[in-house]
Amino acid sequence: MRIKKGDIVGRKSYGKDVFFIVDKILKSRMNKEFALLKGLNIRIMADSPIEDLEMISKQEVLNSIKLSDMYLETRIKKNSQRKKTSEQLTRQRIYTGKILHLDGDRKYSEKSARYYNKIGLNAVIKNITENRQSKVIIPLLNKYNPDILVITGHDAMLKNGTNYNNIYNYRNSRHFINTVKEARTWGVNSDKLVIFAGACQSFYEGIMSAGADFASSPGRILIDFVDPLIVAEKIAVTEEYKFVSINEIAKEVKEGLRGISGIGARGKSRIIE
Repeated sequence: MRIKKGDIVGRKSYGKDVFFIVDKILKSRMNKEFALLKGLNIRIMADSPIEDLEMISKQEVLNSIKLSDMYLETRIKKNSQRKKTSEQLTRQRIYTGKILHLDGDRKYSEKSARYYNKIGLNAVIKNITENRQSKVIIPLLNKYNPDILVITGHDAMLKNGTNYNNIYNYRNSRHFINTVKEARTWGVNSDKLVIFAGACQSFYEGIMSAGADFASSPGRILIDFVDPLIVAEKIAVTEEYKFVSINEIAKEVKEGLRGISGIGARGKSRIIE
């Protein structure tokens, strides 16, 4: 069966360990076809020769999506009282931090919106491709005046396990870095704006050097789509006089400090005067 855009596939040479959606079909200089891929349930990009791809059965896809959704629902259930508590806090004039979330993937944008809404957080979600995020960030910050900024989408190392410090060895890290730099001209430190940036296998050190408070991925590993949301959530609901350490957040994300790290930041919840 001919592979086409929108198909869900696995890479045979990797044992089909990750399911991907075919984003584009391109031709190389040698006139060979290859596909640009985006992770079905994780924030990673890849490319592959067409001949290395195999279609994933409908049942396998449904099972994979079900497992991912179950994890999301478990996280939401864990915070099932958050929305009720948030409504109570609002009546008591207690403010929880406002989140601006930029996401390069429409599907994950929609899932993120559902997550924030279910647990009662004040969040604005924008589906903006990674290479455009730095161009639109200042107008968005001026418009929404958030306390917390999430910059995410898809990423990956081009040469897995090598050239960690070469920015061009990452698919989208340079875009995340540029967006962080732009955002820091608006909110010069975490007292004004707490920033998380990155996705799967992102250039952690480069993103942190640009001015982020939290980033992925120190271990150059795959992170769960909900990990950036957990960071934003934790900062949003923590009182402003309390400091949120990376160890507190690491306990809540799937891969711990190998997936997410940072310097920490103070919370953004406060009494409205």
